[in-house]
Amino acid sequence: MKFDLIKKDRFSKARAGILQTDHGKIETPIFMPVASKGYVKNVPVHDVYQISKIILGNTYHLYLQPGIEIFHKVGGIHSFMNWKESILTDSGGFQIFSMRKLNKITEYGVVFKSIINGSYHFFSPEKSMEIQRFIGGDIIMAFDHFPPFPCSYQEAKTSLEKTHLWLKKCSSYLQKNPEIYNYKQSFFPIIQGSIYPDLRKYSVEKISLLESEGYAIGGLSLGEEKEKTYNITDLLTDLLPKEKPRYLMGVGYPVDILEGISLGIDMFDCVIPTRNGRHGMLFTWNGIMNIKNKKWEKDFSCLDEFGNSYVDKLYSKSYLRHLFLSKENLGKEIASIHNLSFYSNLVKQARVHIMHNKFSSWKKSIIPLLKERL
Repeated sequence: MKFDLIKKDRFSKARAGILQTDHGKIETPIFMPVASKGYVKNVPVHDVYQISKIILGNTYHLYLQPGIEIFHKVGGIHSFMNWKESILTDSGGFQIFSMRKLNKITEYGVVFKSIINGSYHFFSPEKSMEIQRFIGGDIIMAFDHFPPFPCSYQEAKTSLEKTHLWLKKCSSYLQKNPEIYNYKQSFFPIIQGSIYPDLRKYSVEKISLLESEGYAIGGLSLGEEKEKTYNITDLLTDLLPKEKPRYLMGVGYPVDILEGISLGIDMFDCVIPTRNGRHGMLFTWNGIMNIKNKKWEKDFSCLDEFGNSYVDKLYSKSYLRHLFLSKENLGKEIASIHNLSFYSNLVKQARVHIMHNKFSSWKKSIIPLLKERL
C-alpha cells in the first residue's frame, strides 16, 4: 500500500491524499460503505461501484457465514462479491466485545457464541489474522481488546494492555504467514484508551513502534460527549505520523465526518447512512428529512436538488414516502443509495475545498444546513 499526501488545508489539519492498494487508487478523505457480511444492505454491487472505491467487510460476520472455506475456494472476497476495488476488513473485535456478557475473555482471546446457530467459537489475535488472510481484504485490522463505555480508568488501562499484547501477536502471525492470494495486504493497528488522554497518548507511542502502513482510532463515538470525541481525535492526529493514513472507526453523522476531516482524519466508515436510510431518514444538502412524514405526501419535487445520485432526480419525495408506507423494499434501496451517495459527495466536496484552501470556511457555512431538520 502507498499513501501520498497531496495537500494540507491552510487553516485546519484537513488533508487530501491518494491511497493506493493493489486494487486501485482511492482519493482521501474517503467514506467506506459498510459491507459487513459481504454486501451493502439494500444496495446492489453495481450501485456501490458508482459510490466508492473501497468498502468495509467484517471478520466476525464473514467467518460465521459464508465461512473461510468459501473464500479460499473462490480466491478471496473480491471474487466472491465480484468487487474489483479495494476492501478493508475489520477484525471482529467490536462485534465480539459488544456482546461481552455472552462471551468469555481470556489472556489468549475470546470464546463467543454464534448469533446464527448458537455454536461456540474462539477468536485469538492469531485466529483473526488467519481469517483475514483467507478473506483477502486489501487492508486488515488488528484484533484489539475493546473496552466498554463508560469504563473506569483502571478498566481502560487493563484493556489497553491487552490490546498491545494482542497487537504483538497479530504482527508476529502476519510476519510468519504471508498473503494467500496474489496481492498485498496492509495492516493497521488500532489505538484504544477510552476517553483518557494519557492512555490514548501511550497507545500511540506503543503502536507507532510497529511502523505500520496506517493507523486506526477505535473506541470513540460510543456515547461520550461530542467534544470528548473531537478532543481525543485532535490529540491523536497531532501524535500520529503525518505521512500515514488515519482511520477513525465507526464515525458517523455528516457533521462528525466534517469535524474529523478538519482534525486530520483520512478514512471513515459507519452504518448510519444505510441503517437510517432503511428507516426513512435521508441526509440532504438542505438538511435531514424523515421521508415518512405527512408533509412530503404531496411533494412531487426530486429527493435532493443538489444530490449527485441518479435516484435523487429519478424519484420524488411523495413517491419515496409512498414506498415506505407500502413497506416496499424498493424504498429502502432508494434511500440507502441516496444516503451513501450523499456521504460520498460530502467527502469529495471536502477534498475539493481542501485543494483550494477553502475547507474551513466551507465547513463553517455548510454545517448549519446539515444539522437542519426539514
